[in-house]
Amino acid sequence: MNRSSATNEDGNGALKCQKFSPEGKLQEGNNKKVELGKKVTLLRGISIIVGTIIGAGIFISPKGILKHSGSVGMSLVVWIACGVLSLFGALCYAELGTCIKKSGGHYTYIMEAFGPQVAFIRLWADLIAIRPAAMAVISLAFGQYILEPLFMPCSIPPMAVKLATAIGITSVVYLNSMSVTWTARIQIILTISKLVAIATIIIPGMYQLFKGNTKNFENAFELSNVQLSGMPLAFYSGMYAYAAHLFLNHLSTSRTVPLAICISMAIVTFCYVLTNVAYYTVMSAEELLASDAVAVVRTSFLPSFLPSFLPSFLPSFLPSFLPCLMFYVASREGHLPEVLSMIHVRRHTPLAAVLILYPMTLLQLFVGDIYSLLNFMSFLRWLFIGVVVLGLIYLRFTKPDLPRPFKVPLFIPVVFCLTCFFMVFLSLYSDPFNTGIGFVMSLTGIPAYYIFIYFSRPKWLQKALDSFNRTVQIILEVVPADQ
Repeated sequence: MNRSSATNEDGNGALKCQKFSPEGKLQEGNNKKVELGKKVTLLRGISIIVGTIIGAGIFISPKGILKHSGSVGMSLVVWIACGVLSLFGALCYAELGTCIKKSGGHYTYIMEAFGPQVAFIRLWADLIAIRPAAMAVISLAFGQYILEPLFMPCSIPPMAVKLATAIGITSVVYLNSMSVTWTARIQIILTISKLVAIATIIIPGMYQLFKGNTKNFENAFELSNVQLSGMPLAFYSGMYAYAAHLFLNHLSTSRTVPLAICISMAIVTFCYVLTNVAYYTVMSAEELLASDAVAVVRTSFLPSFLPSFLPSFLPSFLPSFLPCLMFYVASREGHLPEVLSMIHVRRHTPLAAVLILYPMTLLQLFVGDIYSLLNFMSFLRWLFIGVVVLGLIYLRFTKPDLPRPFKVPLFIPVVFCLTCFFMVFLSLYSDPFNTGIGFVMSLTGIPAYYIFIYFSRPKWLQKALDSFNRTVQIILEVVPADQ
């Protein structure tokens, strides 16, 4: 995919190439130029943000937050604090998105601030650890939830969960490899199913609360079990549920961005807190901690048809293997093999980029559980998110004349950055094994950068890489996106 082209969907869902001028304007024919519109109304921006953020995390995170925060009241405080922190992060990314108008997200922002070496380490960590672990976490939740109604009241054999998860992941890989259009359509259906699921939990829960079922909130702020060392892991679980807020940096004009983000984050935080209040109206803290599928147990007091209804939204736990644009940009910059930026000649899907994530995801699926993988992934994710926002602060001083249509007050990135680094380094003490593994894996990106990128490659190595690209291209039938 070269710098002067991009892909778009035609009426049949096929990806087609479109040419752009150096100024970033779409060229139609030989003499027409159409400006790429990015304006989104406030209402549509709010709907996009809320629909993007609310996901399976609300069914995964409550147990981890309660376990590490120490009490019901503190768990609700953590949910609210994570919402505020996510708001700060979204505003920081909104500034970066309006002043650095290049694709690639985290990778590009770090590249602009700190150069190619740090950007490559972020890319390396994402490829071998962050993205596979994130997909393994959400897929393990799918396996747990899909089997829980079948095994209740007995416990589920761990291997059964992993096998169900592996089948789910393989199905998603196949779907993402076969059709861009069907993947997008199913994603819309699954988003709706998640919202229906949350409403199914909140409405009856509020009904029970208004009836006076408040016994589980007695001594809610008992602090005897609260420990500072556990708070980073509680925040990791909470921020996982809000993680998609970093997608919001390209939505609209400078005037709409902050208002849409603020309103949306308030709505999401309110929904998450109400969902957890609904959990506690029918479950004690001990029952929630004992459950591996809180939403299934949570519906035990509802009419008999609802537990059987739950599996209908459970596929929404399955991840999308379609890689982010970062992989394409990194391949274009020479930091990844060229074949990863190619698409299938007939299906128009990024087949090579999808398949490269599959074995790493299965490996992490079978060696870890949900919460160990969540801590491992979150350590790396928030370390580099902190680096990105540190880059925002750095660019304020090194490039003060950089156009900034939207600019956050400096205290917001400072607070966000310090909080990220505090969580990250304290978690090395709280969970040294999983976070330590993540730290070591990220450090392997340093020798990888110098071996594969910085130093001139020996002729035999370059020949081997070229042969690899050609072989994979022939086997998978993929071509550069601008052909």
